[in-house]
Amino acid sequence: MKSMIRKLATSAAVLVCLGTAPATFAQNKPHIGVAIPAATHGWAGGVVYWANRTKAELEKQYPGLKVTVKTAGSAAEQANQVQDLHTANKIDTLVILPFESAPLTQPVAQLKSKGVYVTVVDRGLTDPSAQDAYVAGDNPGFGKVSAEYMAKALGGKGDVVVLRGIPTVIDNQRVDAFTAVMKTHPGIKILDAKHGNWNRDDAFKVMQDYLTRFKKIDAVWASDDDMAVGVQKAIDQAKRSDIKLVLGGAGSKEYIKKVMDGDKLVTADVTYSPSMIADAMKLTAAARVKGEKVAATTIIPSVLITKENAKQYYEPASPF
Repeated sequence: MKSMIRKLATSAAVLVCLGTAPATFAQNKPHIGVAIPAATHGWAGGVVYWANRTKAELEKQYPGLKVTVKTAGSAAEQANQVQDLHTANKIDTLVILPFESAPLTQPVAQLKSKGVYVTVVDRGLTDPSAQDAYVAGDNPGFGKVSAEYMAKALGGKGDVVVLRGIPTVIDNQRVDAFTAVMKTHPGIKILDAKHGNWNRDDAFKVMQDYLTRFKKIDAVWASDDDMAVGVQKAIDQAKRSDIKLVLGGAGSKEYIKKVMDGDKLVTADVTYSPSMIADAMKLTAAARVKGEKVAATTIIPSVLITKENAKQYYEPASPF
């Protein structure tokens, strides 16, 4: 994982665009506020881990730079924190992974109008003009890579069920890309696609329903490693032996370890790492200490993890 982050940061840094620092920018000694969701589930826990780890790395790398990390358990709490970061902490730069897009758009736009440089991560705002830069994983790529692997693993034939995430633009992009690939494989049938909300318990209930309704399932696209946990629990309880593949996503250490160890059902995973917050922080810090701007958009590719390359993505210290 460490080598992957270095590669991403290096390649993304090529995209940095030169610009003039706003008048409010403290030259060479920026104060970066980082606003992220609290560790309400595994992936978010990973975001918190990488944000705090990167804070320490950046403050050591750039003497005089300051990073303040705030976590929020709701959109309303995060909106208040964004304001406090400006008024109380006096930040001149904001890196934010919005709890939700719509409720955070206006508060972030207000900070930008006051001269704060804004990098938005993952969950885009409803008004892109409220941000200076956007850093995210490749959601269409996530769905495409997943579908291509599953189709190949099934030999182009089989019955598949899908678990979707929370109803969002991100989820739509993933599922649309997955479905588009599967349409090119007429021998594969998607039996149903329901929302498991990136939650283990919800996914368990959805999978129980699938197992009750469908007597033959060849593969499950859980589309998230947290949901894959619930899926596998339901399969085990039902003692079903027809399922050949469970494919999650996001690259949790638990599922990368399964791939490494040769798990019968979990033979691959797809990256959508919470370490993207680290990439965003590093890109933003590198640009701001020079009085430059980050590229308007930086997309971090989704990579297929198999037994052959799993070791390089395994980060045992991360909570996710």
